[in-house]
Amino acid sequence: MTARAARHVVAVGSGKGGVGKSTVTLNLAFALHRSGWNVGLLDADLYGPDIPLMLNLKREQEAKRWDFWRGGDVRLQPVEQRGLQVMSVGFLLAERQSLTFAAPLLGAALRQLVEQVDWRSLDVLLIDLPPGTADLQQQLLGVVALAGAVVVVGPQDVAHLDARKFVDFLRGADVRILGGVENMAGFVCPHCGERIDVFPPAATSRAIWADGVPLLGRIPLEPDLAKQEHEFDRIGTELVARLEAA
Repeated sequence: MTARAARHVVAVGSGKGGVGKSTVTLNLAFALHRSGWNVGLLDADLYGPDIPLMLNLKREQEAKRWDFWRGGDVRLQPVEQRGLQVMSVGFLLAERQSLTFAAPLLGAALRQLVEQVDWRSLDVLLIDLPPGTADLQQQLLGVVALAGAVVVVGPQDVAHLDARKFVDFLRGADVRILGGVENMAGFVCPHCGERIDVFPPAATSRAIWADGVPLLGRIPLEPDLAKQEHEFDRIGTELVARLEAA
């Protein structure tokens, strides 16, 4: 059975960690909100949730238990933050508290965070996945019907290599790939304006674009995220067009 949490449910994933996937997901969520859409954001990295920290949210009190059933359906309320509806395991456990669920319970936890949250009239729900193609990514497909997925990759050869495995996973599951975002794609010197490739770029033949993944955009290294809004807005507009055309 699959959930209908929003008009469009989009997974955002990567082949490896360290490519800024959660940063891209959050900024893409803000871009879609600026376009006029009602946006939900599910931080599905159950073992290492980062979205609460990025939104300056923190739970101090440790949870004594995780309730899947409590004399009836357990309902969770998303946290409203800067126009987004956000849900994360980081709202249920203390910031320093570890999640010790074995793999068989991951599906139940994920289903609760999708189906038992009172999402309100969402146009799109972005699901920020942990990196890779392990149990949680596979169980997600049985929990929610995806409208598609966005692949986040770094410019490095190894990042593209691992991302190609994620692409293979998506295609094997018949999930539509809406496009890819290359993060940390160069640095523009604030003094002279010269663009510098901090990381050696991947060979064309080894990049995910060679696998037919559409390029949504490239995000440069930039400490001031406000300067990246224009590019995220452009990517958001392209993503809206692809979703509505489906």
